[in-house]
Amino acid sequence: MAKTTVNIGNNIKLKNPIMTASGTFGYGDEYTELYDIGDLGGIVTKAITPELRIGNPLPRIAETEYGMLNSIGLANLGLDDFISKKIPVIENFKTIVFVNVAGKELKDYIMVAEKLNEIDCIDGIEVNISCPNVKEGGVAFGTDPKVAAEVTREVRKVYSKHMMVKLSPNVTDITTIAKVVEDAGADSLSLINTLFGMAIDTKTFKPKVRSIVAGYSGPGIKPVALQAVYKCSKAVKIPLIGMGGITSADDVIEFLLAGATAVQVGTANFTNPLAALNIVKDLKEIMKDRNISDIKSLIGGMKLD
Repeated sequence: MAKTTVNIGNNIKLKNPIMTASGTFGYGDEYTELYDIGDLGGIVTKAITPELRIGNPLPRIAETEYGMLNSIGLANLGLDDFISKKIPVIENFKTIVFVNVAGKELKDYIMVAEKLNEIDCIDGIEVNISCPNVKEGGVAFGTDPKVAAEVTREVRKVYSKHMMVKLSPNVTDITTIAKVVEDAGADSLSLINTLFGMAIDTKTFKPKVRSIVAGYSGPGIKPVALQAVYKCSKAVKIPLIGMGGITSADDVIEFLLAGATAVQVGTANFTNPLAALNIVKDLKEIMKDRNISDIKSLIGGMKLD
């Protein structure tokens, strides 16, 4: 049998390189009625903040030709309710579980990370530095190298397990952020988060999303995500988890060849709730058909001549 396990650092071994992306898989329990999520390499829950958030006003999702726009606004239960209502369910998951951590201020990240550090069934956190920093006029934490490093460094002080940091593509040079975050203590990097985008209804002349500018995801961003993974693979030594437009097993192979150790399936979960599971199955078939004995042999294996 072909080997599909990968190690993304800090003693986190995935049974296969397929994870789900934050914000597209709920808290995981929503999908347990559809299939055994234990067949996945891992899941990342939607973002958790210290307090309950109802999110942005409607409409906050719009389809586009090659993906979707979303401006959910980090809607979530809040830390206390997540722990009391969702952890008893998550404890039964037979896969690696990461929790996406978000906030408006640095203290929010620290508070959530410190509390999650005490919970055994949570294998790691994904620090979402694409959030707007309210103390800095709404500029995202992840667009300023100094701030990105500070968030990573301070969270590292209170969080002893695996810390993945999710990078924003909305910067001049993503490798600059990748390097400072690695130096500040990240165990792995996930990339990329959504691009900026917008759409206008030509019948009403109104923006299709209430916030006007929203996060753009889906197949249309895959080339952007691939180049970001490739560039970062040359700039840092820690494992990379690639995401952006993944809809098939061949997409997964592209990301691995570009330098990713694992991937996250995101928007595809909305168009087909079985997307991640199907990709796991198809990847095994492709490995068999192409005589790939170990998935790790693909990582960074792009041929240049």
